[in-house]
Amino acid sequence: MKQANGAGRVREAIDQRFGEYSDWIQCKSGGIDWVKRLRYNETIVSRIGVEIQVSGRSDLLARDIVHIRNSLQDSHIDVGVIVIPSDDFENLLTDRVANYTYAVRYVEQELREAQSYPIVLLAVEHDGFSDEPIPKKKTNRGKS
Repeated sequence: MKQANGAGRVREAIDQRFGEYSDWIQCKSGGIDWVKRLRYNETIVSRIGVEIQVSGRSDLLARDIVHIRNSLQDSHIDVGVIVIPSDDFENLLTDRVANYTYAVRYVEQELREAQSYPIVLLAVEHDGFSDEPIPKKKTNRGKS
């Protein structure tokens, strides 16, 4: 079903999978979404920061790049990854989220300085089809 799946629920599923691994640390307050410290023996040799951009507005991609840039400059991470839906997957989501083509174009044409950062754009695909769409999250219910 075109545009039938709730992107917020997809985000929750991705977060849940990251949370199943004890070496990924979730940051909930305005920074990088997930951080992993790669170790050799007891020494941290690299830190990877991951931003998940599968729900919300496509302009939030710029905020994710800023989060990565700031974390790189503050030496909290050594490389950043932005997870975005593939072009085909984005077409199945309800929210106006960035897709892979948009993200590449944004980095190459709009926010060109991001090309000098160690950032990887990682497109994810859906894992199959179902007769039932993933329900949207209910937000902004207002006051009763």
